[in-house]
Formats: sequence, structure tokens, C-alpha cells
Amino acid sequence: MDADFVIVGAGSAGCAMAYRLSEAGASVIVIEFGGTDAGPLIQMPGALSYPMNMPTYDWGFQTDPEPHLQGRRLATPRGKVIGGSSSINGMVYVRGHARDFDHWAESGASGWGYADVLPYFRRMENWHGGPRGGDGWRGTDGPLHITRGTRTNPLFHAFVEAGRQAGYPVTADYNGHQQEGFGPMEATIWKGQRWSAANAYLKPAMKTGRVKVVRGLARRVVFDGLRAIGVELQRGANVSQIVARREVILAAAPINTPKLLMLSGIGPAQHLAEHGISVLVDRPGVGANLQDHLELYLQYAASQPISLYKYWNIWGKAFVGAQWLLTRKGVGASNQFESCAFIRSKPGVDYPDIQYHFLPIAVRYDGQASAEGHGFQAHVGPMRSKSRGQITLRSSDPAAPPRIVFNYMSHPEDWQDFRRCIRLTREIFGQEAFAPFLRREIQPGADLQSDDDLDGFICDHVESAYHPCGTARMGRADDPMAVVDPTCRVIGVEGLRVADSSVFPRIPNGNLNGPSIMVGEKASDHILGRTPLPSSNAEPWINPAWESSQR
Repeated sequence: MDADFVIVGAGSAGCAMAYRLSEAGASVIVIEFGGTDAGPLIQMPGALSYPMNMPTYDWGFQTDPEPHLQGRRLATPRGKVIGGSSSINGMVYVRGHARDFDHWAESGASGWGYADVLPYFRRMENWHGGPRGGDGWRGTDGPLHITRGTRTNPLFHAFVEAGRQAGYPVTADYNGHQQEGFGPMEATIWKGQRWSAANAYLKPAMKTGRVKVVRGLARRVVFDGLRAIGVELQRGANVSQIVARREVILAAAPINTPKLLMLSGIGPAQHLAEHGISVLVDRPGVGANLQDHLELYLQYAASQPISLYKYWNIWGKAFVGAQWLLTRKGVGASNQFESCAFIRSKPGVDYPDIQYHFLPIAVRYDGQASAEGHGFQAHVGPMRSKSRGQITLRSSDPAAPPRIVFNYMSHPEDWQDFRRCIRLTREIFGQEAFAPFLRREIQPGADLQSDDDLDGFICDHVESAYHPCGTARMGRADDPMAVVDPTCRVIGVEGLRVADSSVFPRIPNGNLNGPSIMVGEKASDHILGRTPLPSSNAEPWINPAWESSQR
């Protein structure tokens, strides 16, 4: 079995590349271990907490004991299904801030500054959040539908108004000219259905007849000398080879991509030798630079029965499911993340470093609702932790999960940042806009005020936002810790590229599905040898008082 291009991973970037490469007339084989994305548990936005906790759809990774969180093991969900993590995520759409991508370029990923990537964000978007064209900031004819919720629940408006009352800006479009501020949140939802990378890109590409999805476990990249020529694939007890006539592209995401590189002999030489793997290229950056966003759920009991808790029983869930199946409308047609904020933590920070997701129910991602009944919560966390972790092999067995250590909260500033997040959040919910709705603080709880008290709460309750990235960092070809060059070529070999969130030099603001798809879009032009899209001259808004004021 062969094709012009072999892509490992039918996730966010992999689907985008399959679409663009086939659009150019190339044949593509996409290798995916997971199965179908059909069914309401994936396609219904309101069911988002289910697939990321199901072994059918999730790889089930978890960290090794985290040394700075008293040995806690944190869940690291990754999509094991057509569409990858875009089929099990929260559907929140965030581009990232302009300064994030300028940092990429400054750190060695030349051609990936904001002026360079904005045209690709526009190419991929079909934006329904405002005037067609979005004043030049947004795309309106791409494959990826981006919408906003109805925000019929008054709590969504109370959150934005509370931010305004606290002195923060209000932004009409955090993905456009101005990220900083409070405003409506955007989602990859279309006509009441999850608009995953599979729905947006892969399924249309397959209809061309030039894209084929092959199920199985990618064991390693096959080389002829230093040139990648295919992928070794296991299906049941059978091991075969998928041949790439032009290139192999790894898009297996930040856990499995470095694992596959190492199994193929590309990685830290000593580590590979420990596992009896012949070293093809010594690249110490493979698996390093692991980053994530952490967050806390700050929960409040409601004084009125206006939250989603009224649906949090078997009859309520049955009603929501039936309504969605029949009409694609109602509570089930939304991820319920319909208001949000990006703010700066202190004076001297030039662009937002704290993100808020507001949710009109007090509930965890694992589906555990608060015992308080009606309530609401804000997910809050810092965006640019200095802590770094690593992916390493547990064994040379391709079926074995890798060892994952994020090294969460290893930098002293992480604790300061989270304490500041809690105190700023309390101030926001203390505004007059929430007076009609707020009964009391559930967690952390009003009795926890001191730094020590808050640190204890943080240690016990901080959770991953499920945004891993950075484990095959993009940089200059002469950078010993870079894994791929700015055209996504793996340094030291030929015919092999990586294009997924592994290549991020530093984690961008917000949720990572949007930037991951953008990487797939831009990498496609590099793979095809095309001149990149013309750079944009758009100038994003930076708070003019950032040096002296926190808001």
C-alpha cells in the first residue's frame, strides 16, 4: 500500500493536511489507531464530558506522579478517534495572541510570526460571529465553521458585566483585533453539531477519492539510510509497511509524536540506547519542552435556580439528548462555554496571561457536579508557565504508553500566578452584576485566604486544561534542542516532517485546537513547496497602559 504522502494521525493538523494535499492532487494515506466519530456522544456539543473519559475515544494517558503536586497523577486525555482530540475536546476556538506567534519567530521559528500565520487562520475559518469579513481580521469561506452560543442564560451576561464593572475592557472579538477583555466565547460548532477537524477537513477530502484512512498502530518510521520511506503499521497480529512516495508526516500529537520519533531512532541518544533502540539521529529536544495550561475551577452556589443543574439528572439529560437528536437545538447544541475573558495579571505584562472560561453550572470535566446544586464556575489559569516537562519511553514496545512528566508547578512563579488568579476572580464575582445570582463561594471557600491556605488548595485541586504541546520544538536547523526546522522538516533526516502541536516553541494563549489546525494549514504549503501566503500588516491591540496598570 502506498501514496504520495503518509500522515500518521487523523487529528486536528493531520486532517487539515490531508485536505490541502489532496486538494493539490496528491494521494494521501492517513493512519489512525482510533475508530469512528459517529454517534451523539461525540457529535452533540453538550455531551463533551463523556468522550474524553471513555477508553473507546481516549488514549487514557496519565502523568507519572508529579513531584510538585505531592505525587498526584493527572489525566492527560488525547483523542483516539477520527478527528483526534478535536473530536473529544471542549470545542472552544482560540487563535492565541499575536505576541505568542511573534515569540515563536523570535525563538527561531522564522516565518511563523503573527503577520505570517494570520493569513492561515483566515484561510481556515468560516466565521459566523459578526460582519462577513470581520473587518479584515477573520476568514469567512474556510472549512472550519466558528460560531457563538446564544447566551440566553443571564449568567453569561453577568460575567461580562462583572468584568466591566471591575475595570476590565470588553472585547467584541478576542480572536480579532483585541484579545484582552471580557466577551463572547467562540466554538467549533455548526448547526448544533461538533465541527471537528474530521467534519471540516477529513470527510470532504475522502470524498475526492485521493485520501484513504487506514486503521492500525504506527510502530515506527521506516528509513532507507537517512530518508524516510514509509511507516511500519500493525493491525492485529499483522505488521506491514505503508510506503510514502514523497514524504512521511507525523501528526500524532505531543504525546505520541515524540514517542514515534524515538521508536524510529530519532531522539536523545543515551535514552534510546537504554531501550535498545539504534540511534539514527541524536536529537535531545525530542520529548523535551513539554508544556500545558493548568487551571482551577472556582465554584459558586447560585441564589436562583437558573443554572444548568436542572438538567443534571436522568430525565433532564434524556430531554436534552432527545431535543438535540430531533432538532439539533437546545442545551445539547452548545458546549456552554459562551462567555470568557483574557486579562493581564499585573502591571508590566504587555498582553493577557490569564484565561477564563465561564460555565453556568458547578461541575468538573469528569462529570462530577457540585453537591450544592445550582451554581456556576470560572475555569481560570495562567497562560505562560515557565515549568517544562518531558515525554520519554517507558519501553521499546510500540504498544506501551510513554512516560509523561509535565513537572507542573516546578517554577516558584507558578504559585504566585495561581494565587493572583484566585484573588482576581474573587474580585470579579464580588461585583454588583453577580449580586442577584451569587449565594456563596463553594471552592476554594471564603475561609481560605492566606498564601499557605491557597497553596494547599492549588496543590490539591489544580487540573490540566488538556493543552499539551512543544515536544518536537520548531527552531533553527543549528539549534541543538530544535527538532524541526521552520518548514516542519525533522532536522537530520530527509522525507520526514512533523506538523501538530508538538512543534510549538511556546504554548500560546488559550485552547490549542485552532493553532494546531493552523500549523497543518501552513505546513501543507511548505510540504507542497508553495510560496507562503502573503504576510498581513494588521496591528493587534495592546493595552496602552500595560506598563503601569493591570487593567
